[in-house]
Amino acid sequence: MSRNEADTRAQLIDPVLHRKGWTEDLIRREETEGEAQIIAGRARKSGGRADYVLRVRVEPGTQPVAVAPDTQRVRVAPDTQPAVAPDTQPVAVAPGTQRVGVAPDTQRVGVAASDTQPVAVALIEAKAERYSPARGLEQAKAYAAAGKRLHVPFVYASNGHKVVEFNALTGETQGPFPMESFPGPEELRARYEAAKGFSLDSDAARPLLQTYRSESDRRYYQDAAVRAALEKIAAGKTPGERRALLAMATGSGKTRVATHLLKKIADAGQLRRALFVCDRDELRTQALAAFQDVFGSDAAAASTNNPEKNARVVVATYQTLGVAAEEDDASFLTAHYPEDYFSHIVIDEAHRSGWGKWSQVLERNPNAVQIGLTATPREFEYVKEDSDETRYEDEITSDNIRYFGEPAYEYSIGQGIDDGYLAAMEIRKRDVFLENYAEREGVTGVHQEDLEGKFLSDARTGAPRSLEEARAHYQASGFEASLVMPDRVSAMCADLFGQLLETGGPEQKTIIFCARDDHADAVAIEMNNLYAAHCAQSGARPSPDYAFKCTAAAGKDHLSDLRAAATHHFVAATVDLLTTGVDVPRVANIVFFKYVKSPIAFHQMVGRGTRLDPASGKLMFRVYDYTNSTRLFSEDLKRKMAPQREERREGTGRRPESIQVEGIDVQISPAGTFVLARGDDGAERPMPLEEYRQRLAAKLLEDAPALDEFRQVWVDPERRDAMLRRLPDDGRAPYLVRQLTLGDEYDLYDVLADAAYGVLPRNRVDRAGAFVYKNDEWLRGMPERTAVAVKAIASQFAKGGTDELESPKIFSVDEVRGAGGLDALRPDPARTVRETKERMFSV
Repeated sequence: MSRNEADTRAQLIDPVLHRKGWTEDLIRREETEGEAQIIAGRARKSGGRADYVLRVRVEPGTQPVAVAPDTQRVRVAPDTQPAVAPDTQPVAVAPGTQRVGVAPDTQRVGVAASDTQPVAVALIEAKAERYSPARGLEQAKAYAAAGKRLHVPFVYASNGHKVVEFNALTGETQGPFPMESFPGPEELRARYEAAKGFSLDSDAARPLLQTYRSESDRRYYQDAAVRAALEKIAAGKTPGERRALLAMATGSGKTRVATHLLKKIADAGQLRRALFVCDRDELRTQALAAFQDVFGSDAAAASTNNPEKNARVVVATYQTLGVAAEEDDASFLTAHYPEDYFSHIVIDEAHRSGWGKWSQVLERNPNAVQIGLTATPREFEYVKEDSDETRYEDEITSDNIRYFGEPAYEYSIGQGIDDGYLAAMEIRKRDVFLENYAEREGVTGVHQEDLEGKFLSDARTGAPRSLEEARAHYQASGFEASLVMPDRVSAMCADLFGQLLETGGPEQKTIIFCARDDHADAVAIEMNNLYAAHCAQSGARPSPDYAFKCTAAAGKDHLSDLRAAATHHFVAATVDLLTTGVDVPRVANIVFFKYVKSPIAFHQMVGRGTRLDPASGKLMFRVYDYTNSTRLFSEDLKRKMAPQREERREGTGRRPESIQVEGIDVQISPAGTFVLARGDDGAERPMPLEEYRQRLAAKLLEDAPALDEFRQVWVDPERRDAMLRRLPDDGRAPYLVRQLTLGDEYDLYDVLADAAYGVLPRNRVDRAGAFVYKNDEWLRGMPERTAVAVKAIASQFAKGGTDELESPKIFSVDEVRGAGGLDALRPDPARTVRETKERMFSV
């Protein structure tokens, strides 16, 4: 019988990989959450995807750390610059101290392999043996292309017998070849280094090899973005080449990527002082919390009263630095931070102002490693309009590419939705009064006859305007700036309110983008009136603060209410204030009452709704488009996000249910799985399973920082039991995670090794089967009768895992007794069983 995909991997592909040197710690399963699909206006999760990535590791003694002979670490006054000779690396020192340069001819100290992070280089897409070896190649290429998704240079597809290779760097496809010809780690490492232009042994590559706090502490695309940036920096031969641009959708975790980047650079001993520049106080607060979680008190926020020159990581806004606008004088930047003060700079919102005043931050630090972050795509796929806005933004994009180079990594909103890390989006295009103008063939804007029978007033003075006073033709955006139509506001608000009633009720967190400040006033008043009338009609008690204006002129104090309040401040009418810098995961609706020309601004506005909100069960959000603003999306995304009207069949939706696992309350709903657990503040709350798993991994790493240490503890029953008892929820956490993720067919060893160290998990049957081919040489070196008995003992792992190997009755079970039992294992049965157990978990 032909093998299925799982058996093809376990019985055909895995043995070859092992013989070629691909041990378990070099194979990682990269998983996604699974897309939320919208059916008849409701979202439910689909299954995620698991990709198998091959990684290479630098062995002990080959990774150099530059250390000057007999030198002492020195403290340097905050206002002084440490002298660093050209082409030297700084020495890592304790927080609060500065680094000194070391001469090129210094001694080198090796770092143990267990202290290094394997670097991803390849992906294998396995298919059942009955298929062509190339069957999965196109799928794998889409996931692994350089600068995209998994960001690995070599892609393979195999049916277990033959294998096809795609080189993402050259675009060449070769094969099929016999599976036995698959390259080993050293060969792929050499090819990787040749293609990237640096050696993994080099000082430049050291940040790439630094570990994460735990392997579950990052998502696959965040790791790919970090690697892409560090590879580009490592390959740079001059300061101008040590720059990288990362384009990642709002909500995908750009700040987390920045913290991982700087942490790895710091752990490699190469971070002197870093500057993270963001837009507005709200983003500074969010970024500071993220950096302090990693760097502690070594990260601080600069303010007009304190430049925080003792901090290792300074978080500052454009406004504080005095570089937010062309009229600013950059006095804070120039007064407090001399040229080349920072060794590393991360610019958030790198598209921000088209290389205006803020570019001084980069120009004054020409020798710094410079990272640009942006949430907007490099290229916009719609048919571009000939306007000042699009020409200006084309210039911004050109400036970014000219300075940073092509994006080292891109992760789009569509990819985030596909993976299930961003909320699914439904686009609802509405047609109220004049909105069909945007769809007319050959017509751009509003004609005088379109205004007939409608009350008009001047947008600036409020004075009534007659039809005869109106111009013969208005551009769409020019119309909003010139005329006010109260009836239009009423009609739009009434239509939107009806949509809210249809999709779950009026009390949904909603952001409405308005044309002007007075337009926001009118919209907030109208939405409040509609809500009051609805409550009166239904007999409900209205919220005292339903809709509010939130602009630079008023309403900023209610941002926290929009974010957190569950019973008031539901609808925010804004102009530009909520375009960026506000993280409101609960927002369920983004509404366009204003005409938008700017693709960058549009993507920023939509980004306010992309975040998932586990606490409220949010999996999706809606974009209500009254001004054809969604024309700025690509056609593929617009087609995908159109409302699905098919009926939900009975039984296809999964209702929320509460269960107990290991005595712990767990809620399973369409929004995901949540564990009732205590947060850092000591309060119990439903915690997303992903976060709970991260906490488990972090606690495990306190006892066993490296995989080798974990294995040593695991094979010692007393040390293992003590370690398990120290894990969250009195040691019940690993059992709970096993039940909710891998399942009972996996031993706890694989559950924990997967969560904390990124080791490919094997179920008990596959691990027992792999024991034979991984230990072939050892088995062939013993008497045949003993080898048969050892294999019989190993087979017991398939039945009961680690506990079965340690059972005092193991010699009396039928399989072992039939293979010769104790007699076959003499002269030292206990030692043979112990070594069998140790080898069961070897790489």
